[in-house]
Amino acid sequence: MHRITAVTRLHFVNVWTILIVPAIILALVLLVNIAVWWIILSAVDSPTSQDNAREGFSYSGVVFYVFVYMMVVAVQAINLTFPFALGYGVTRRDFYFGSSLAFVLLSLMWAAVLTVLSFIEQATNGWGLGGAMFSAIYFGDGAWWQRLFLFFAAFLFFFFVGAGVATLYVRWKANGLLAFFVLLAVGLVAVLALIIRTDSWPAVGDWFVTNGTYGVAAWALLPAALAAIAGYFVLQRATPTN
Repeated sequence: MHRITAVTRLHFVNVWTILIVPAIILALVLLVNIAVWWIILSAVDSPTSQDNAREGFSYSGVVFYVFVYMMVVAVQAINLTFPFALGYGVTRRDFYFGSSLAFVLLSLMWAAVLTVLSFIEQATNGWGLGGAMFSAIYFGDGAWWQRLFLFFAAFLFFFFVGAGVATLYVRWKANGLLAFFVLLAVGLVAVLALIIRTDSWPAVGDWFVTNGTYGVAAWALLPAALAAIAGYFVLQRATPTN
């Protein structure tokens, strides 16, 4: 356990990457959104038009930038830190478990940050403009623990999917990534074709409605877990080149 936590601390050494940069991204995106919301509301005169504009604000998805950024962090953690850690005698098993623990801790931390910001956003009536970034319609309006779970599950999904893809590159380099994305594209097209041929779009919509926002977040843990397990086994036979 000591070796695993040592790897976890290794990922937290670069505070700039895991804390400062994503905080800057969130702040800049929020400021840009506030400016856009103000411009839009200033351009319309009637209360009805302003209400329609505020309804449109609730569909903002810009906060997903931070999720994508964390996926990049996971890719770098595996691709760049793995050779460094092995050079200091860390086993592949300890490296992966330590990295996974770091991903879980970062997911929990950033999920707490987004949860707090979502309540601040609602308490201030969308930063005084009726906007929605952290409380967009995709994130629901549940209790604090529901929002925390949703953000936590989303971060876990992006972290472990990013880490799983990175292990493919470490193990098989560009050829592995090419094969993976080709298979992924084929699989997505096959699923799409099956839905279209069986006229199952209503069933797909019913599935999302039945599960709701938090149910979909719970289902996202399944591919995250599969990516985590696959990444572990792939990395056991990976040989760093630098």
